[in-house]
This record gives sequence, C-alpha cells and structure tokens, in this order.
Amino acid sequence: MIKKSLVISTLALAIVSCSQETTQEKTFTVASPEGANAITFSLENNFPTYSVKHGETSVITPSKLGFVFKDQDSIASNLEIIDTEESSFDETWEQVWGEKHNIRNHYNQLTVHLQEKTEKKRKLDIEFRAFDDGIAFRYVFPKQGVNDSIIIMNELTEFNLKDDGDSWWIPAYKSNRYEHLFTQTKVSAIDTVHTPYTIKSDDGLYLSFHEADLKNYASYTIAKKEGTKLDLDLMPWHDGVKVRTTESFQTPWRTLQIGQKPGDLVESYLILNLNEPNKLEDLSYIETYKYTGMWWGMHISKYTFWEGPKHGASTENCIQDIKETNELGIHHMLIEGWNKGWTPAWYENKMHEFSFTEPTDDFDYQTVVDFANKNDVKIIGYHETGSNIINYKKQIDAGMQLYKDLGIHDVKIGQVGDKLNMKEWHGSQFGVEYYRWVLEKAAEYQLTVNFHEPIKDTGERRTYPNMMAREGARGQEYNAWSEGNPPNHTVLLPFTRMLAGPMDFTPGVLDIMETKGFNNRRINSTAAKQLALYVVIYSPIQMLADLPENYIGHPAFQFLADVPTDWEDTKVLNAEIGEYVTTVRKDLNSDDWYLGSITNKKARDFELDLSFLGEGTYEAQMYTDAEGTDIDNNPAAVGISKKEVKATDKLPLHLGAGGGAAIRFKKL
Repeated sequence: MIKKSLVISTLALAIVSCSQETTQEKTFTVASPEGANAITFSLENNFPTYSVKHGETSVITPSKLGFVFKDQDSIASNLEIIDTEESSFDETWEQVWGEKHNIRNHYNQLTVHLQEKTEKKRKLDIEFRAFDDGIAFRYVFPKQGVNDSIIIMNELTEFNLKDDGDSWWIPAYKSNRYEHLFTQTKVSAIDTVHTPYTIKSDDGLYLSFHEADLKNYASYTIAKKEGTKLDLDLMPWHDGVKVRTTESFQTPWRTLQIGQKPGDLVESYLILNLNEPNKLEDLSYIETYKYTGMWWGMHISKYTFWEGPKHGASTENCIQDIKETNELGIHHMLIEGWNKGWTPAWYENKMHEFSFTEPTDDFDYQTVVDFANKNDVKIIGYHETGSNIINYKKQIDAGMQLYKDLGIHDVKIGQVGDKLNMKEWHGSQFGVEYYRWVLEKAAEYQLTVNFHEPIKDTGERRTYPNMMAREGARGQEYNAWSEGNPPNHTVLLPFTRMLAGPMDFTPGVLDIMETKGFNNRRINSTAAKQLALYVVIYSPIQMLADLPENYIGHPAFQFLADVPTDWEDTKVLNAEIGEYVTTVRKDLNSDDWYLGSITNKKARDFELDLSFLGEGTYEAQMYTDAEGTDIDNNPAAVGISKKEVKATDKLPLHLGAGGGAAIRFKKL
C-alpha cells in the first residue's frame, strides 16, 4: 500500500464541543470534516446515549449504549466520564484491487472514556468517527485486571430512527442463511433482519446500517423494538451466549452510511476505511480474473457433482472445457465435484463428509492441471465442507497443500447447510472466527478465497486482499432450480447486499431460455441485462456462468472478453432502489470506461450525461436489448452498435422490460 498523505491533528473547538456540565448530564458532539454528519454523545442520568444528525436533519434520536454480561451483570448505568480525546485523520490509500483504486479516509474522532461509579470501577471506552458519508462507533473494553472469562449476553446498542421510511431487508435466523428475496416494508413493519439494512427515510435520506472489521465477535442483526426504535441483536452460540472472550474485547464498528441519493451509498467506502490496512506481505499470487466452469451445467442438471454417468468433473469433461476456455481467451476455470464424498444428498444437513485430497475414479488432477498449463488456463480449486467444519479442519492443511503443490492459487469454499456443524449460526462468533481462520490459513498456502454460504462481508478484504469475493445472497443459481429471481432482484442488490462488498453472483448466462430444456426454468432477464451485470454487480472475480460452448461464436461475447475486473473509479449515474440503476466504471489499466444499466419489470428510456468521460473522443460499443426485445419477447436478442461520443454529449438509451444495456467507451 502506498500512503499518499497522512494528517493527524487535534480537532478545532468547532468540530468537537462540550456542553455545560451539570450533575445530571454531559454532552459532546463530533462533526464530519465537511460538517455533513454529526454524532452527539450524552451521559444522561449516568446512562450513555448517542444521536446522529445529517446537517440539520435528525437521523437517530438518543439511543442507549452498553452491555449485559452473565448473571445479569451490566455495564450500562452508574457511569461517569473520566476523559475524552479528539482527533482528525486524513489519508489516501491504494487498494490492491477494487472498484476504486485510490480511496480517501477522512474523519474526525471522539473517544469517550467511561468508568463505573460502583465498586467494580470497570472502564469502557466508546470511539465515535464522523465521516462525510456516514458515521461509525465501537466499544473498547480495555485490559483492567479482569481475570474471569467475559461472557456477553447482550449488547444494548439501540438505533432509534427519527423517521419511518421504506426499507429493504432479508430475514435473519432462517434456513438458507442470506439467500432470500428482499422484502420491502416500512421500518416500523420489519422482522429481525440482516445487515446491510437499507432505508429511504420519509425525509428523503438514504441510510444503510452495517458493521465493519468483524472479528473475534458475533455478527449482528437488527430487531424491531417498537415503531422505528431498533435494537442491535447479536447472533448467539447454540447455548445462547453471544460472545465469549477473556481480559478485554473490542467490538466491530457499528456503521451507518448516509446519502442524499441512492448512488451515494454505492460510492461510499466507509466500510473499507474502518478496516485495518493490508497485512499480507506476499501479494504475488493475488490477481483479479474472469473464469469459466461447468457450474451452470450442474445446476441445470446437464452434469452431476457426484460420480455417475453424468459426472461433470471427469478428466475428459475438464479437458474439453479447458479447450473451450482457451478458445474464448479466458484464463481461469473452476472445477467442482472432483473429489470423493459427493452424493445426491450432499446438500442435506447431515454432517456430510468430503475428502479434500482423494479424487474420484474418473478424475486425474495432475493430468488436468498439466493440460491447463499448456493451454494458458489456471485451475480454480473447490472445497465443499457441507458445513461439517469438524471434518474440514482435520483436512484443511492437506487439502490446501495439494493445491499449492499443483500450482493452484485460487479456491472456492462452500459451507452449504443451515448451521455450521449443524449447531452454530454462520454469523455467530463461532462462524466469524472460523471464516477468519480459514482466510488466514489460505494465505499461508498462497490461496485466494471465494466463500460461498459465507459470513457477511465487513471489509476485511482491505486487511486480507486474498479475500476476493463471496456469495451471501441469492445468486444466479436460483434461476436454475427455483421460481427464480424476479427482475427487480438485481436492481436491489447494489443498494443492499453489495454495500457489504464484492459478490460472486455468477452472471453472464446468454441462453436465457436454456434451462427450460432441463428443469423447465428460465432466467428472468434479457441477455443484454446479463452483460450489464458485469458492471453493476462488482466482483474482482467474475464468472462467465453459461456453458462455455454457448459463448463460442456469440457476437455479444466480445463485451465479456473486454470488460475488466479491476477498476480505477466507480460512479452511479442514476438510480432508484429496486427500479433501475446505471453504473459506470473506469478501467484501471486504460482510458476506457464501461457502463451497465439495468431495470426491473418496467421498460426505461434514459438520456445519459457523459461528462464522466475524459477529454477527446470515445467509441461507444453498445450492447443493448434488440428492438422489440424485453423479458417476454425474444429475451436472448442483443443489439450491437457503435457510435463516437464525447464528454459533452448526451446518450439516449432504451432498456426493455426486465432488460439492460452494457457499453464500452473505448478511447480513440
């Protein structure tokens, strides 16, 4: 990482202010550098609270802070302020890879040091950071001679919203983890929900609750208390304990991103900024890429994961796929189902056991890897745990060593199952520590990771850039064997799931109706929309999910061959959550820009301002819904055209119902 600038200074009195102290109350406010957002801490009747404003608009009214430990022992009242610290921080840092190469991290911080007035005299620090794109805070329980284990039974953090508003959410504590369609309701009508939790408040602000730098702790969900009063709800261990630790603890950052338009949330890097800088010294094996595989063939029942007449991962099938991948000019290919242990019931919650070193009888890894190397294709490995973490931990070193010996540097790791070890929530402290342990283990073996059935992303890719992407939402696969994803699903993802970080959505199925030949299903989009997803839904590793043979000779494949996976900058040109979004990204390695625009079930006509382009002339290479095409009429047809444009131009664009458009602006 190259630091561009770094400034740490004492805040001016105008930034942090203290009210007149009384015996009942003491109040401090910290504002963001440009004054967009402010957090106020108060000690009211010896009980800590905080509130948040955006400009003059109240966002969060006074909300409680604190903890309950075992035996109803709490640290939430009878507190006094023993000290405060104020500071400012400003740096620009470089991502190893990402949707924006240079990120500014600029905030003002207030730290409040509290201590109990009771005999125990325990200390608790609360750190508040005010950014111009949101706010964050975390608790620090410092080492202070506590010898017993610290058992957290509840975190008392509240989010008391000033106003109601429309919100988009998926339920917590359900089977299938995060893989649910989003529900839209008022805040006052939500269930217990996962984060990111996104809101359009009645006063017109766009808000998203999440967390950052999640480690050694439980992840949190949001539970409705009453009306628009919300509680932070930690996901428990199976015995009800929320967090187990010793001596001291530090929570993840509790975050609230705040914007005046939907695109402000997408263009916020607050979550990344709250994570530690890169810890990996060896970055030589980390690269972004596009990849193929027989994944889609397995989901539409052309192949099976398990051995038998339709086994996908045979040496013969892999050799054929490598040939086609090479012909397409793609340099990575995923192989799933190569190992012993797969059965037709592999996905059931039964502590299924896989081998991570023993191949099936019809697969020879060395032969496949050697052939791939000769054809300029790198193999991506696959570990499916079936959520049997006991079995995986026994074999993980041997399994990862096998990949290292074969020269493989990328692995997809699945945790299919409602609970880890059929016992613990994926988002519990058990799960959080497990996923971080696997990520660190992978780095030891020079492996990048693509987690499926993951813990939610909280920005750890900044600290461990071998953490490439993860699932964590309903992806393309649901179009193969369920009622499918409705047209608005991908228009919701950028403002919900994607605010957490990159997603391995697996876009790019151009034969929209193909699944009807296998499972009588179809994809609820047009082919042009599938192309646009490579820009709208960010991932440093993007799968070309269709059967490789379907791309050969397809005119629209040129966009997939061209579109990068590492970007210099990202902007949202227009958006309305669940309705439409148009995103542009600048290629890190050229002067070219790429555009993706998608809509829900309604057709759209836009006139796009091209002022994001640089000086000079560009060739707009356009892949759009063909004339008369929409989700119900000839959805696989893609119109391909070219025109010269400049930054001063306006570009008309039509999206069919359920459709989209993808454009490469090539600098001439």
